[in-house]
Amino acid sequence: MVKQVVTLFGGSGFIGRHLVHKLAKRGFEVRIAVRNTEFAHVLKPAGDVGQIVPWQTDICDPAQVATAIEGAYAAVNLVGILYERGERSFQRMHVEAAENIAIAALNGGVQRLVHVSAIGADIESSSAYGYTKAAGEIAVKAAFPSATIMRPSVIFGPEDNFFNMFAGIMRLSPVLPVMGSRPWPKISIGGLTLIDFDFFGKGGCSFQPVFVGDVAEAIMYALTEVTNEGEIYELGGPRVYSFKEIMELLLQTTGRERVLIPMPLWLAHAQAMILQLFPKPLLTIDQVRMMETDNVVSGDCPGLAELKIKAKTAEAILPTYLQRFRTPRSKGFDIQ
Repeated sequence: MVKQVVTLFGGSGFIGRHLVHKLAKRGFEVRIAVRNTEFAHVLKPAGDVGQIVPWQTDICDPAQVATAIEGAYAAVNLVGILYERGERSFQRMHVEAAENIAIAALNGGVQRLVHVSAIGADIESSSAYGYTKAAGEIAVKAAFPSATIMRPSVIFGPEDNFFNMFAGIMRLSPVLPVMGSRPWPKISIGGLTLIDFDFFGKGGCSFQPVFVGDVAEAIMYALTEVTNEGEIYELGGPRVYSFKEIMELLLQTTGRERVLIPMPLWLAHAQAMILQLFPKPLLTIDQVRMMETDNVVSGDCPGLAELKIKAKTAEAILPTYLQRFRTPRSKGFDIQ
């Protein structure tokens, strides 16, 4: 029996590593189309001999994209960047590459195309990330109208760049920022303390974190079950958190005590001017602009429930991979 081929562009990344295992388990042959195949070789044991095939591909080269997609039943575009470096610009990665993949999928007779975008994709966004994500969706739909679009919120899981980053900061810093707090404190007079200073407001910008396994399952559903192709799905977890609540959840999970400090976006912007110069920046000006808008599902599009997926909670998953950030005492060791 000949296995159906699914080509994953950016398949060695965060979502791709989870999706490869699910596709292999369902019997698909998986081509992992990446610029550097060394990152994909570790995924070969996820399937039988020859089932997982790393495929060297420059997604900005239409000819290489067409070769990677030739003979495939389906294709998934998982390519996305959070900051720009050299030739890896938002325009090239989110728009031009997405268009290359969609055109190749159409010309190659691909039956299903899934394009992973993001909540926050908005052609009027002040963020280059949000704008190009929306422009990429438009380019994909123009070339391949039946493509399914997935817009996840912040994704969490063992290799995430969000919860792991802040948990790492907790190890070294006595304070944690609450980004998007009030630009100045609100002063209330009266009550038991006579004068009350509210520095956090609603707790900063809001997020609806979604588990990476649920995102991978949603893509699987779109590849194998969905009949109303061309739909846009917004993928968010079961709960919306303010930035402050996320920091508190991390402290609870790791058993640490840290001081939360308000960080209005103007101050985050100033810090990002320096931090974005690092080889792997902790924060960029464009990411600060993204936090001007809450990263939550709009309610205007179907989501995990319509894909028959019960979203997993951050409270259930975070302890399974943030164990290494816990203090010795919180792990049950007695410190003399």
